[in-house]
Amino acid sequence: QYRLVESGGGLVQPGESLRLSCAISGFTLDTYCVAWFRQAPGKEREGLASISSRFGDIYFRESVKGRFTISEGDAWNRVYLEMKSLQAEDTAIYYCAIEQRRHCTADPSGYTHWGQGTQVTVSA
Repeated sequence: QYRLVESGGGLVQPGESLRLSCAISGFTLDTYCVAWFRQAPGKEREGLASISSRFGDIYFRESVKGRFTISEGDAWNRVYLEMKSLQAEDTAIYYCAIEQRRHCTADPSGYTHWGQGTQVTVSA
């Protein structure tokens, strides 16, 4: 059974850092993408970054380049999102998703397997 579990969210002050983790199990895929998304209240879910089993890391949003880093753990059973210099506008629920596909996409409809999300709140 496919399973994705996010962890690492929490309440931080502006300028601080967090590392989110996405634990992946039950997948036996060949070419796939793991992506991080976020959804703030009243806003659409937006793609942040993905990592491809074939092509490596890809960043979708200019606002997170240089602040967020996506990486994979050993044997691809975890994917991380390291977030630095967090600001209030980064407050959202953060989700990871996985899909067997050649080219990664920032479109949420391109992914059918999702975790339950982890809340990140940036506030003074």
